[in-house]
Amino acid sequence: MSTENVDAQRTAAGTADWKAGVLGGIAGALAMGVLVLVMNDATLAVAIPSLYGLAPPPNPGLAMAVHVSHGAVLGVGFAALAQALDVRETNRLVGLGLGWGVLTWIGLAALVMPVWLSVVGSPASPPFPNFAPPSLLWHAVYGLVLGVVAAALRTRL
Repeated sequence: MSTENVDAQRTAAGTADWKAGVLGGIAGALAMGVLVLVMNDATLAVAIPSLYGLAPPPNPGLAMAVHVSHGAVLGVGFAALAQALDVRETNRLVGLGLGWGVLTWIGLAALVMPVWLSVVGSPASPPFPNFAPPSLLWHAVYGLVLGVVAAALRTRL
């Protein structure tokens, strides 16, 4: 096999990986968003759009759009991590997705978000750090769905 063919196959696989990550991230963010709306709608309707000065007033539709955008971007990060670690098997991708969800909870939801919301003067600013168990559940669901969808789509794109 020529070097050109090997490079083309690697490029195609990498493109499929990030596409699967984006779609998995979108699916995970939608699943997580529905769960957040059911359990604590103010988190989605006020806190997330407040990050960008888009709330108050509460706006669940705009919030979901922002949230899904975050999920897609984080899905690309997940795909990059999976590729860097050479994780290809379904069960390992799902496990990595769960771990990714927990990492996003720790790094972004518990540490970055409270500071960011405080800086922008949001009325939904939680305490720092904000290791809220419901948020862990939400992010774990995001990661699991991300991992499942990315694993399912990786070889189909």
